[in-house]
Amino acid sequence: MSRNTMLPRIDEIVSNFELLDDWDERYRYLIELGRMMEPLPEEAHVEANKVRGCASQVWLVMNRDASRDEPRLHLVGDSDAHIVRGLVALLIALYNGKTASEALETDALGLFKELGLAEHLTPQRSNGVRSMVERIRHDAREALAAS
Repeated sequence: MSRNTMLPRIDEIVSNFELLDDWDERYRYLIELGRMMEPLPEEAHVEANKVRGCASQVWLVMNRDASRDEPRLHLVGDSDAHIVRGLVALLIALYNGKTASEALETDALGLFKELGLAEHLTPQRSNGVRSMVERIRHDAREALAAS
């Protein structure tokens, strides 16, 4: 199973974000994060992997590493929009490697608020982020139920 080794860790992303004063720079950094993501295989760009509630097209695939007591999550995603792809990358960096229980306790929307993204995203993009978080939480609940 491949992992997202190209993306920086979430604490590094948060530090980098804090260094960028200008919102244009922050948006460029988000786009760059999207480019660093592990590519989603073409065959995974299917309806079943689409996230509902996003204005842009977003695909998320959760793989479970069940070799431990509780499954750890490994996400791969993609979007047809550059900034949204960066938001997907941010969520992947936040959730990857967590157990399903840890994922359910993770406050992604709090992180978006902390980074200032909450007030700098359009309402449509904010709804899309909520939809992505809900999808990850749903998949984490299913992973827990299956373990």
